[in-house]
Amino acid sequence: MAPAPGSADPKDKTIEIVGAGPAGLVCAIVLAKANRRVVVREWHQDVGHRFHDDFQGLENWSDAQNVLDELADAGVAADFDHRSVTEGIVFDSHAKAHRVHGSKPLFYLLRRGTAPGTLDRALLDQARAAGAEVRFNDRVKIATTNMILAGGPRRADIIAVGYVFDTCMADGAWLAFGTELAPKGYAYLLVHQGRGTVASCMFSGFRDQAKYLAATVEYFKRHTGLEMNTPGGFGGFGNVRLPRTAMQGGNPVIGEHAGFQDALAGFGLRYAMRSGRLAAQSLISGADYTKAWREALQPGLRGGVVNRYLFNQTGPRGIDYLIGKLGSTDTGDALGQAYRLSLPKRLLLPLARFHYRNPLQDRSCSHNNCDCVWCQHGAHETANT
Repeated sequence: MAPAPGSADPKDKTIEIVGAGPAGLVCAIVLAKANRRVVVREWHQDVGHRFHDDFQGLENWSDAQNVLDELADAGVAADFDHRSVTEGIVFDSHAKAHRVHGSKPLFYLLRRGTAPGTLDRALLDQARAAGAEVRFNDRVKIATTNMILAGGPRRADIIAVGYVFDTCMADGAWLAFGTELAPKGYAYLLVHQGRGTVASCMFSGFRDQAKYLAATVEYFKRHTGLEMNTPGGFGGFGNVRLPRTAMQGGNPVIGEHAGFQDALAGFGLRYAMRSGRLAAQSLISGADYTKAWREALQPGLRGGVVNRYLFNQTGPRGIDYLIGKLGSTDTGDALGQAYRLSLPKRLLLPLARFHYRNPLQDRSCSHNNCDCVWCQHGAHETANT
């Protein structure tokens, strides 16, 4: 349909994306490839400012389609360094090792940060190659029309603190649970080609992050032979919530800015990039963004909330039972099933949401005289969005 006389063609309007994280950059790639004028405004001096070349996992179990194929369908190339991981070790409460495995990749191991080969750098290069303009040191104070908001976490419901290091260890992926390692969360160790990441990912106890990290390092030294050379500290954070519309002032909100994050394990990369694609497509086609993300993201997000509720109610014996089940079947299939809203989970959802109605704020941290990751590095001065 031709624009009305005297009105501007929507294709001629510049679309501003606030934030150059994975959500914002995927959104920019999709829009630019559809010949839309795109400006990405990032208030830090580079992409990946929250990361330090640490390993992360791009999960591959929440959808039948391979996540790399999903990116390809959006026009995003997997030209970042990545390695498929089909097996790993999970320790139960008695430190007994259980091998978990999948017939397809459970996740893709990738790097985050500013360096070449990281996810962040690759997406930036693709966005620019597609024709998007990316401005750094450009802080948005007030949201206006024709914006997509991708500013990252607004608060900290989860923090991860750990080390990146060189090592002579063999490649592998290890996971451990325990309140002494990561309250209401988990500890992990990832090693690939002489580089490693070890961390405590916690949902509570932020103020005591140093204690939990020290316990995590000692645990993996004892049970995996962890060897760290030239370790460098890092920390990260994320927020989780179930938004109603993911719209602010008529603008789509994507990624962690919207709270799109798995409430159980904190995996948010796939949600972030998918939401960026959905927002872009809504502007290109005129589709309803709220309807689109609710269809594509809401079932998994709700499943994660129920899973988090069940995890918090389950003691060590229950977790040990679940670990044993994961090791006795195809782990990818089992995890995929865990995020589907079966009838029992649908019945539990109102109760889980009731317990989840308030932000997952860490009650141990008042944000006064605290050196936790969020207090030291969080975006406490946010734009009026």
